[in-house]
This record gives sequence, C-alpha cells and structure tokens, in this order.
Amino acid sequence: MTTLLIERYEADLLGVLSCYDRIVITGTLPGACHSKGMTSYLYAHHIKVFDYAKEFADPLRNAIRENAQRLAKSHDVTIKHINRPNIRKEEVVAKVLAQRGDHPGLVHVISAMEACSAYVPWHDKKTYKTFLRSTSGKCLHYYFYFLDAEVGLCYLRVPTWCPFRLQFYCNGHSWLARKLTAAGIDYAMADNAFIRVDDFDCAQKLADELSRDALHRILDTSAHLCCPVSEVFGQTYHWSLMQTEYSTDLVFRSQAQLKPLYEQLSRQAVIAVKADTVSSFLGKKVTPQLAQEIGSRLSTRIEGTCIKHRMGSASVKIYDKFGRVLRIETTTNDVSFFKHHRKVEHRDGRVTGKLAPLKKTIYSMVDLRDILFGCNRRYLEFLSSLDDHSNGKRTLRKLTEPKTKGKTKWRGFNFFDATEQVLLRTIQRGEFNIHGFRRADLKRYLPTVSESALSRQLKRLRVFGLIKRVTGTYRYYLTRLGRAAIATCARLTEFTIVPAIATAT
Repeated sequence: MTTLLIERYEADLLGVLSCYDRIVITGTLPGACHSKGMTSYLYAHHIKVFDYAKEFADPLRNAIRENAQRLAKSHDVTIKHINRPNIRKEEVVAKVLAQRGDHPGLVHVISAMEACSAYVPWHDKKTYKTFLRSTSGKCLHYYFYFLDAEVGLCYLRVPTWCPFRLQFYCNGHSWLARKLTAAGIDYAMADNAFIRVDDFDCAQKLADELSRDALHRILDTSAHLCCPVSEVFGQTYHWSLMQTEYSTDLVFRSQAQLKPLYEQLSRQAVIAVKADTVSSFLGKKVTPQLAQEIGSRLSTRIEGTCIKHRMGSASVKIYDKFGRVLRIETTTNDVSFFKHHRKVEHRDGRVTGKLAPLKKTIYSMVDLRDILFGCNRRYLEFLSSLDDHSNGKRTLRKLTEPKTKGKTKWRGFNFFDATEQVLLRTIQRGEFNIHGFRRADLKRYLPTVSESALSRQLKRLRVFGLIKRVTGTYRYYLTRLGRAAIATCARLTEFTIVPAIATAT
C-alpha cells in the first residue's frame, strides 16, 4: 500500500488544509433571464416589443448608473473606468486597499465596457408574432468591490443592460481567514494561501463549516444595494455556482524541503499522466465524446510551476505556491459535470433516488466540496505512488555543504577528491564491517596522516552522519547512509567518470 506524501513528510509539514478557493456565482432573475419570460413580462405590462429599449431597458440602465454614482459618493470612493485589457482590476483594488485599510465597507468601483447578454425585438413574418430574441453585445458594467466582515474581499459585477445577470466573486481562503481571526487563531498568509496556522485541525473544521445561508444573505444584500432592478420584476435573484476551485494544501516548513520534492513529482507527472488517468482523478470514464477534451499542460507562474490536467469543464492541477505550499486544486466551470446520488423529481410527480448531475444552486456547495475533495485525494494518491528521490537530493546537499556544530564549522565532503576518496574507501574496507574500526586501525592504512588529523576526520565523519560510535568505546561503524554514499561514489568514479574521461582524452 502506497504511503501518502502527507505521512511520508509528516516531520517536514506544518499542516494540511483543504478549503474552497475561488468561488464565482451567477445571479439571474427567473422571469427575465430568458427571452420568452422577458417577452411575457412586456405583454403583461402592456409594453410594445419594439418599444422595449426606449420604454423599459433605457430607464433601468440609467437607474443603475445613478445608483452606482450615489453609492460611490456616499462611501467617498471614485468610479474608475478601465478601457485597456492590460490593466488588471485586482492590482487597482490592491493599491486602494493599501491606502484605505482593511475595515469593512465599499472599497472601490470600477466600470468597463464588456460583453453581455441582451435581447432584440423581432417580428416573425411566418407566424406574424412579435417577440424578443436573445443576442449578445456590449454594455457598461460596474464592479463593486467590498470588504465584507464575513467573507473578506469580494466583488459584485453589475451590467447596465437587461437581463441584468450578476456575477459575484469571493475567495474561500479569505473567508476562512476571517473565521480564524474571530476564533482567536493566529495565522500567516501569502496571497490566498496559509503558510502558517497555529491550529490546523481547528482551521479544517472551520473550513468545513462555511455557511451557505450566510453566503446567500450576503448575495441578496449586495444585489439589493448595487442592482435595484429586481423590485421592478417583483423577484429575488436566483444564485448558481458558475466556477469553483477547491484546494488541498500541504504546508511545508521551508522552501528547501518542498523544492526537490516538487521538481521530482512535476517531472514525472507530466510524463506519467495519461487520458484514462485524468478521468480517474475526476471520477469519470473516458468516452468517445470526451476523449478529445482531455489534456495536460505545464505552465510557469509567478507563484510557481503549474501542471494542469483538463477534462471537459473540469480540471485538476498541482503547483508549488511561493515555494512553501504544495497545492492540489480541482476546478470546475460547470458543477453538473459531476454526478452524485440524490432525490430526483420526475414530471409525473414521482420522487426517486438515483445518480444524477449535481444541481448548480449554491446549496450544492456541501456535496460539491465532498466531490472535489475526493478528486484532490485521488490525485494525491497518484503523486504518492511516483518515485520520490527528493530525500536523496536533500541528503547529498547536506553532505557536500559546510555544516556548523557548536562553534566549529566543518567542511562538506567532496566525494571525487583523491584525498577524500582514500579516507572513505579505507573505512569501507570489508574487515571493518563486522567489528568496526578505531583510529589505530585506520593508521595502518593511512600512515602519512597524523593521529590528530585522523581524530578530526573521525569527528567530521560523525558530524555528517557517515559513521557512528559504539557507546562507551572508541570503535566506529559505517551508517547506512555512509555505506550508500561511499559505495555510490566509488562505483561512479571507477565505472563511469574515469572511463568517460579516458575516452575523451
């Protein structure tokens, strides 16, 4: 049975934490989110279809603009218009936050011309019916950035054109950070990753208790404040999961411990992962329809190197975040990609339990969390089964780099230096394997080395863990590390390096 990385590197880990990361939610008005519903609304309120823009849509657009200006003025913030794609909204907001502070409230308002859904009047000459048709276009959008007392930094994206489909963003790690602060648990973060938590077990419990009701309340409050058009339709917004990310973080004590491990895992994962392997991570089977939608990609970010395996609308990836956190993350842009056993209501009124796609409502977050965690777990098990030589890299570095013990600094070993090799091969002699050796035994094979120099070398060998002393005696034995390092050095020198150099010269 494969030992998980969590167990294998338990001594090197500060802790493990699984939590929602990026959460993007879409808000729709049930009666206005489709063309037939909007057409029915116009007929019910005696509005001509071809007067839709002038008598209905334009006044609502102006109301949203006036509301945005009023909100900005009341909170003493400016509305910044961004019309260039190279300007990142997150960077603009970060600069505002640095000056403003982290107290709750409206942080900033950004406007931008972006693509949106829309309706266009249409008259069918065959049926002689007039109605609205769905189309796409561009309109002004407002991004209202808030610092919420419960979820931290979030935004609500509000279009100024019907059907007024909203978009809400928050981050599960920021949400959890607020809960940790409220519980009095100290922590440290780098971007959206915890690099230290005083109590990881308690943090995991809090992450599993993120309230859907609290999120629903925040969504309704934000929509009422920033998009005052739902009152016109007499409806409240319906909130659906648009994009979710769920991460499992292995938080290492230092970069030196994670770097060699990640280099080894990432190199093998790119080669070893096949199409059927990706589907197994996501709990799916490869079918002819999905076979062309499966792929893997290696990319480099500021935070670290990322390996992403994609299947349809879902993906699983691994990256080393800031060299301290090994993050496994499953992302989906369509939660109905996953199936689970639930109650299904049929058209004839029957209710049965069967395997069915996950509902997109925000109240599916608990079931979705369990599914995404299972994906992360399967990928972790796969990574744990790969060959791991990272410990050897760390040990070799420790043997070859200087080491300080007490007030004395000891020189590392150069396994290919002639003088070093004479000493190392001497203590490797077969006659010392059973009874060990003393300084006097080594003197017979190293007559040119003084006794004081031999004593220093024995001390040096002990400091680096190549030999150990029998308690109460002056007799020494090679450790398992010492045997492996010296034997490998001798084999490489005699059978690889020397023959290769001899051929070259």
